[in-house]
Amino acid sequence: MIKESQLPGYGLPTLALFAEPFFERGFGYLMCECKLKKDGSLGWFNRYLKEGGGFKADFYNTLDEAVQAAEEANTYLLSNLMLDQSASSSKSSLILKVEKAVTVRKRRLIEEHLMLSESLKRNSEANIIEPESIIVPGNNENLRLALIEILKETPYVQLARLRKQGTTLFKENGKWMHAKHTKKTATYFYRERIARGFGFSGCAHWGKTKAAIRSMLLPRANQLLQLASVKRILDEASSRGLKVVVLGGFVFWFESKNSVGWCVKELSESSSSDTGRTIWLEGKILSKNHGRIVVLPYIKENGDKVLGHTKNSPHDGKALPRHKDEYVELPFEMLEDDLMIGLFGELKYE
Repeated sequence: MIKESQLPGYGLPTLALFAEPFFERGFGYLMCECKLKKDGSLGWFNRYLKEGGGFKADFYNTLDEAVQAAEEANTYLLSNLMLDQSASSSKSSLILKVEKAVTVRKRRLIEEHLMLSESLKRNSEANIIEPESIIVPGNNENLRLALIEILKETPYVQLARLRKQGTTLFKENGKWMHAKHTKKTATYFYRERIARGFGFSGCAHWGKTKAAIRSMLLPRANQLLQLASVKRILDEASSRGLKVVVLGGFVFWFESKNSVGWCVKELSESSSSDTGRTIWLEGKILSKNHGRIVVLPYIKENGDKVLGHTKNSPHDGKALPRHKDEYVELPFEMLEDDLMIGLFGELKYE
């Protein structure tokens, strides 16, 4: 039986919690602990709960349950950290790093959940292959039945993890074959359920794949501007002098010139990934061009504050510059990321 002292991260102080997908199981979420390591850096470790004479992983079936549990715990943990008198000179920097670490995880998880929901919608009417046409290694009926269950939900995948059978399969030339059954291929299967629904492989570079999916979802996000619920959100923001509202991986941007009104831009990947930056919520965005991507204002790890800006992606060419008299410096507001999932759900899919 494993001892508590043998658990990863044992003895290190826990500063915050957040979940990650349970890749090996293929569904659900594992709670993780953000701990302060002896070298002063932060590290994430799986969280374990005492049960009987042993320990069990802190598991949640749904994203909502996991996020709610983490946020309730983090309110307590961060308030305790603020009250801690030790290392007070570096406390504000540490709190900033912890908040960034949690924000990065939350944004990534909710964005991927949104992408999966959209992937399933796009393929909801896909024809499921007839069971007799599914060829598995050794014509193993147990493998075939387990694979059929996966294909009922995601008929488009070409990589499948069969947890109970202890095997992973991939499709090649119409036949399903054995693949390595490891944590790495478990991660690929998690990504495959999202990526393949948009025509990409779950084994490809994940950052580039998600960037491409964001671009594909942009026209869909533009449809949100027609929803009464979104109009209310934007009208309320506008009445408070706000011209930029961030929702998930998208930015609702008010462009006054030529009576454009509200439009949708993409949020830069660097605004939502772990790049040594922390979003500067009190900062503003200084737009010197008409770029379609928005980089939010951020604070560097050394404390320097950088204004946000607009740009194009490297493949778009240079963004059309604004005249100096037309530079705009705008405050912004970030709304709850899970609201974006709800708004997407309001749309009737074509």
